[in-house]
Amino acid sequence: MASYRHLSRTCVMQTLFENEFLTENSQKKPEPEKILAKILAEFAPKLSETDFAYETLRGVLSHKKKLVKMIEKHAPQWPIEKIARVDRAILEIGVYEILYSDQVPDVVAINEAVEVAKHFGDESSSKFINGVLSSVMKEKDGK
Repeated sequence: MASYRHLSRTCVMQTLFENEFLTENSQKKPEPEKILAKILAEFAPKLSETDFAYETLRGVLSHKKKLVKMIEKHAPQWPIEKIARVDRAILEIGVYEILYSDQVPDVVAINEAVEVAKHFGDESSSKFINGVLSSVMKEKDGK
């Protein structure tokens, strides 16, 4: 179960990255679910359980403004536009899972985000993402 979710998160991260890039650089409004379908077909053709990926994408997009506010709150030294696009996408997924997903324990959301960051981010991405998401989790838990 965990491996298909990890792959799903990676595909959602790539979708959010591409969607943001196309939103900023295209005259045509991108269609995130079509982007995700393309990415799943290309990078995860044997993935049969795609519901988690689509639910995560829809959740991130529907709560995007709140997710960005939480990221800004817990990374005040980094203006949102200065955070690398890949790191922002990973953070959005992680914050979404911590705040809105009943399917994913908070520590799993953080661990998964850190692992994706190790693979796709730079050398400091995983520590940065771990710090921001841990702060979000502590606030949620009232600690």
